Order: sequence, then C-alpha cells, then structure tokens
Amino acid sequence: METILAINPGSTSTKIAVYDDENSRYQTTLLHSSEELDKFPTIASQFSFRKEAILENLKNNEVELDSISAVIGRGGLIYPIESGIYEVNEQMKEDLHNPPMGEHASNLGGLIADDIAAAISSRTGKKICAYIADPVVVDELADVARVAGHPNFTRLSIFHALNQKAIARKYAKLNNSKYEDLNLIVAHLGGGISVGAHCKGRVIDVNNALDGEGPMSPERAGTLPAGQLMKLCFSGKYTQKEVGVMIKGHGGLVAHTGSNDARDVEKLVLEGDTHSTLIYDAMCYQIGKEIGQMAAVLKGKVDAIIITGGIAYSKYVANYLSDMIGWIAPFEVYGGEDEMGALAGNALSVLRGEIAPKVYLSKKA
Repeated sequence: METILAINPGSTSTKIAVYDDENSRYQTTLLHSSEELDKFPTIASQFSFRKEAILENLKNNEVELDSISAVIGRGGLIYPIESGIYEVNEQMKEDLHNPPMGEHASNLGGLIADDIAAAISSRTGKKICAYIADPVVVDELADVARVAGHPNFTRLSIFHALNQKAIARKYAKLNNSKYEDLNLIVAHLGGGISVGAHCKGRVIDVNNALDGEGPMSPERAGTLPAGQLMKLCFSGKYTQKEVGVMIKGHGGLVAHTGSNDARDVEKLVLEGDTHSTLIYDAMCYQIGKEIGQMAAVLKGKVDAIIITGGIAYSKYVANYLSDMIGWIAPFEVYGGEDEMGALAGNALSVLRGEIAPKVYLSKKA
C-alpha cells in the first residue's frame, strides 16, 4: 500500500488529504483568518505558519508521517510547463521562492511538500520524493492562440489545469474513451472561471483566468473594455494596486453586488432582485459566449461540453448554459472539484511506475 500526502494551499485556506492507494483516508481544510495572514508581508513568508499548521493537524489526527510514500503539492506560478507530474527540484524551488508569474498561495504547495518529504527521508533513511502536478501555468496553447493585437502583449495560459484535466480524464473514462482521443470544452466555475478547449489531450486555447480575460467571476472582472480601462488607469484617481484589485479580487460579482459568494447572489436572484438577476445572468452569458468561442477553436468538432467547480452545483447556472450552448454538443455537469484526488492519483501513478515524473527546467535567462 502506498500512502500519499496531498497539499493544496489557497488564499485563505490550506487543504490537506491523506490517501492510501486510491482511497481517501483523511481530508480537511485548514482555514486561515485575515488576522493570522495579515501578520505576513508576503505569501512566501507564510511558509512556516502553513507548514506547522499542516503538521499539527496531521498529528492531532494520528497520521504517521513516516509511513508516507510521497508528498505532492499544488503547483504554483513557475515558468510555463506542459501538463504532467514533476518532481520538485532545486530549479523549481528557486522559481517558487521567486515566482516569475507573480505571488499566489499555490506557490507554497511544492515548497511545503519538499520540506516535509525531506524531513521524512532524513528520519527514515528512505528517499521520499515531493511532486507537483498540472499547475496553473500549464501551457499547451497553439501558437496562433498566443498572439495578441500588439507585439508588446502575449496571451498567457493560466487556468485551473489540475481540475480541468482531472475532470476531462474522468469523463473519458466514464465514456469508455481516452482523453487523448476526444475534443472537449471544460469550464471550471469557481472564484475564478476558466474555459479550455481540450483537443486530443492538449488545451490548445484557454482564457487567462487569473488576471483579466474571459468571463467575469465572483471575484474577477474578466475581459474589460480596453479603451475605458486605459482612461481609468491614467485618470489619476487610482493607483496601480487599486486597479489590480478591480481586475482580480474585487471584480465581477463582488464589485456589482457586494458578495463574492455566488450562492448569496443566486439567493437574491431567486427572491426576484432585478439588479442581482442582471449581473448573475451577465456572468452566465459571458461563460456561454466563451464556450462558444472554444467551439469555434475546435472547428465545431466537440465531443462534450463539461462544467465543473463549485458554481456548477447551481441548477440555475447549468440550465442557463444548457439553453445557451447545449446545441453545440452533449452538455455534462460535474459539480465541485477533486483536486486532492487528482494530486494523489498523479503521485500514485508514479509510485506504481505507470508514468515517469517530468524534470522541471527553469526558463530563467
């Protein structure tokens, strides 16, 4: 039996799970209050705080660390890489400490995994490896999809790769197919929203879900009118940081309604609030429009459209999207996400020799 520890740091929480082979033995979410996190000037400086919280929780739940066969963390904003599982190495650690794509809590996943794995190896004398899998910077874009409307700009692939890939493979397995043989559109609907065109196992186009592209979401503005954005930036009324927060963190639903919880907004919709209905419908409309664009990317050859993530639990959202784009291809709903299972499954495949981990090579000049 292989025992795997999976670690997934988020902005205000850290998810941890222990798997025995394919079976989840223990999962929990450690919540971090703003008072706790405000003590740290950067996300990187939260390393020890989050690691100790993980170790304390595992101890309290009688998880024997020295029985662990591998530790896997959610990947962060390192340099763009192909999909797959990667062993944490020195180049990756350097890029996680000094992330080229910006700060994000997920940067801590590989670092904490490596530290815990090294400690187990030191105590037991057996080599325990740390891994990451399908980080948010997975980049399989077609060359034509990278081109923006001015040479000073380049479209970037930043999306919910871990969950999108896991759900796509789950769909393929349930339909007796191989992921590499299918054309799928997968929309992850959460605090951020990403819509990817999966062509024979590669995500050849996807909106940059982190920082200003695609549909608005509960916390992100998505694509904004470029001319209006330019004028706002040079109006003298806002700092660069304030504009950044408008785009990511206080955009989308929270900017329009005051709530970043789609369930709260939907409750107002169902109660007949006209403003909330307009904004919620606008988010759904933009998701549907993005899905339509990805159908064009796949030249209309779409085996299925899949929505996943927390908002996919909403029948209101599912019905809106089904009415709007269900004519394109079979429409499937996989509510929630299974990022912890996806992480553990990747590590288990390596431990069983089914796949070989890839080597991360920094693109730093």
